[in-house]
Amino acid sequence: MDMKNKTLFSNVLSLAWNLLLVYVCYFICRLTFLLTNWSLFSEQFEWGYMCRLFGAGTIFDTTAILYSNALFILLFLFPFHWKEREGFYRVIRWIFVIVNTFFLLSNLVDCVYFRFSGRRTTTSVFQEFSHEAGGNLTSIILKEFVANWYLVLLAAALCYFLYRMYRAPRPQLSGNKWGYYTVQTLTLVAAIPFVVFGMRGGMTAATRPITISNANQYADRPVDACLVLNTPFSLFRTLGKTAFVIPQYLTDAEAEKVYTPLHVPADSVQFRPMNVVVLIVESFSKEFVGSFNPHLDNGTYKGYTPFLDSLLTKGLTFEYSYSNGRKSIDGMPSVLSSIPSFVEPFFLTPASLNDVSSLARELKHKGYYSAFFHGAMNGSMGFQAFANSVGFDSYWGRTEYNEDPAFHGDDDFDGTWAIWDEEFLQFYCKRMTEFKEPFITSVFTATSHNPYALPERYKNVFPKGTHPIHECIGYTDNALRQFFATASRQPWFKNTLFVLTADHASMNEHPEYVTDLGAYKVPILFYAPGLPELKGRNTEMIVEQIDIMPTVLGLLGYDRPYIGFGQDALHTPLSEKFAVNYINGSGIYQFLKGDYLIQFDGEKVIHAYRFRTDVLMKDDVKDSMPQEVRKEMETQLKSIIQQYMQRMNNNELVYRE
Repeated sequence: MDMKNKTLFSNVLSLAWNLLLVYVCYFICRLTFLLTNWSLFSEQFEWGYMCRLFGAGTIFDTTAILYSNALFILLFLFPFHWKEREGFYRVIRWIFVIVNTFFLLSNLVDCVYFRFSGRRTTTSVFQEFSHEAGGNLTSIILKEFVANWYLVLLAAALCYFLYRMYRAPRPQLSGNKWGYYTVQTLTLVAAIPFVVFGMRGGMTAATRPITISNANQYADRPVDACLVLNTPFSLFRTLGKTAFVIPQYLTDAEAEKVYTPLHVPADSVQFRPMNVVVLIVESFSKEFVGSFNPHLDNGTYKGYTPFLDSLLTKGLTFEYSYSNGRKSIDGMPSVLSSIPSFVEPFFLTPASLNDVSSLARELKHKGYYSAFFHGAMNGSMGFQAFANSVGFDSYWGRTEYNEDPAFHGDDDFDGTWAIWDEEFLQFYCKRMTEFKEPFITSVFTATSHNPYALPERYKNVFPKGTHPIHECIGYTDNALRQFFATASRQPWFKNTLFVLTADHASMNEHPEYVTDLGAYKVPILFYAPGLPELKGRNTEMIVEQIDIMPTVLGLLGYDRPYIGFGQDALHTPLSEKFAVNYINGSGIYQFLKGDYLIQFDGEKVIHAYRFRTDVLMKDDVKDSMPQEVRKEMETQLKSIIQQYMQRMNNNELVYRE
């Protein structure tokens, strides 16, 4: 292309034009993000509000654009006369196009990945998938490329747009080199403070560099902060960040008086050595369970889990039950170690090297054998490392499955992630029959996960619903049916406590499930064939995943102190029961207790709702709720956060006598 026809008068004007092109691309990416995730934002859509979010987004775009184009800006303004030639600006053009295309791609990738993570992508994603085989990820990426072909075309169009519309300055070198160097140097010096202010997000010395959490000041809901943010900004702002910073809300004595994760059993407890089987089912959102949602779709909603619906009638479950995270790697620590996910997934932080309590570690004191099962490649998602670190005696993955002659090895591999749920759950059941009792085991299923594939014999067997995940949910529900049918014939069945929950919710569609709280709704079931009194649906108690470990130990009559951030759901008064979770990507903590939910940004309560009646979270009662209740909830939440951070940083996650 003839560069002479693609020039402007000066370095500054050309630079401003080219950066403006990038702003336009970021705007298009934000609009695309909104449209591709429309179901999450449509309820809140109002033109004035959206304009406010998009306008605030330019602040965060500025930071990302200046960081990613720092080299481009420097080369454009650097005061050397030899750059005043056409060839130099051809090279600069390619640097400009390639770098910005890369970061625009990250924005477009998040249009899809946001549906799974519920947040803008941060640098933790590289750690999260560091244990995955390249073939698995390549397969997923290729399938997503095909499924989201329109985003691929948009990426190509944005790349071409930047290349085509790029402008270079006209050569400015004259006979007076001193004059040239003076002007160019002054231009560079004048540009530096504006670039620095843009990177920081403010123009005063008192302004801290903006972070991800700053997006909340423009959003009415934490999820809407993701419209303000952009992915490059989230990546830049989380480079090399320490996950756990200890706040000083209270003195240590005050914090422990309000709340303590140390569980000390009563002297009167008597231990009963029941087996414990914990099933963590991939993406089994409460929305998919018909018996929890008879009111949906004008009373016609059936859900996709007929077996789970029947099993719920045989055990104890809860109307108000929640996950503590939004990702698979959040589920395992929450369920098995009573550790919620605050700030970053526990797996991905230095605290994962701490001594950590768990059901396996505690029950080892009572002579239990422990085993963890996951049908993916051994080491996938860091599950094997975590299982080892928290005291499980053995790990059973795809490798061990393939070695069992009773099964078909990799013929039962789904082609992407793991062994099909039906076959792997049968393998799980078979192995447990070989274990010495009492035992504690857990399995993490995989089939109800993107790319939502099914064995050929099961295609078109289960209801397809409105999303590809629904058919997979039906398949996994049937796999659970077959698992319990086989388990019921085993000698250990009647002396076993089964716990079933999801790792997280996923692909929610109905309005009450796409709120900041609805996105955490998962079933939690305690079922013991030998304990018929453990039955019914509690319609008042608030229960969360981190309550599973304390509740199981309470049911068994465990008589040793231990550390767990949850509560025993069967032995905690209703008035004292709470739930807590952290909205990744926005820095917001949610705390439920009694009839209220508060949202806390680390410094103050920003919203409050009567979550039992206001399921769509429309009526903010922060200023009208009883102030003593709000203060009590805020203080208890501060205590939980402070002790969590302190114990993470000081390696205090196990009880030391």
